[in-house]
Amino acid sequence: MSREQQKQDAAAKAVEYIPDNSIVGLGSGSTMYWVMQKLGELVRQGMHVQGIPSSPATEQWAKEFHVPLVYFSSDMTKADVAIDGADEVDPDFHMTKGGGGSLLREKIIADAADKLIIAVDQSKIVQQLGSFPLPVEITPFGWQKTARDIQSLGCDPVLRRDRGDPFETDNGNYVIDCDFQLIERPDELHHQLIQLIGVVETGLFADMADIIIAGTDSGAETFENKR
Repeated sequence: MSREQQKQDAAAKAVEYIPDNSIVGLGSGSTMYWVMQKLGELVRQGMHVQGIPSSPATEQWAKEFHVPLVYFSSDMTKADVAIDGADEVDPDFHMTKGGGGSLLREKIIADAADKLIIAVDQSKIVQQLGSFPLPVEITPFGWQKTARDIQSLGCDPVLRRDRGDPFETDNGNYVIDCDFQLIERPDELHHQLIQLIGVVETGLFADMADIIIAGTDSGAETFENKR
């Protein structure tokens, strides 16, 4: 089975967790395209939902598939459920995210949701995080110093670029991709990084997922966090 088919299977299973008349946090990434397509089908069939998009790409998919959108406001700060993808997921429900550069908004939405559902293809399931460089969002001012401080924690930090220029997030920040090789204590590493001056957010989502859905050659497999 192709990786795209695995993503489609995981996405189809993930939307089953969306209740009618709910606010849904909408993550980013390639699997979310299939989530949005399936959610659009349910909306056409009569489901009433409103989605909070985490990126311009997700917002565009929502419009393409006619999924109603809503945005955070003083009167709306919670979501019933959020669905997102991940770059890596380990057996303890720790994740790395941010390959697309939307990690800060994705984490805000994940924190706002009563339940976080992660849909991935089988290749994203790993025994230990670290094969995928960890994205860290930082301020542009003094980014060289921030990168050096991050390096002191034991990684090879690389400034992400787009056509030669520094890649900018939707928040106007930079992203440092950090090769730690193996991340043994994700929660501890997150706290070390977030305390550094200039670090806005990290791509470590430690024990935040409630349900992981992995598309495999034999269909979608579901793993529930029993914490």
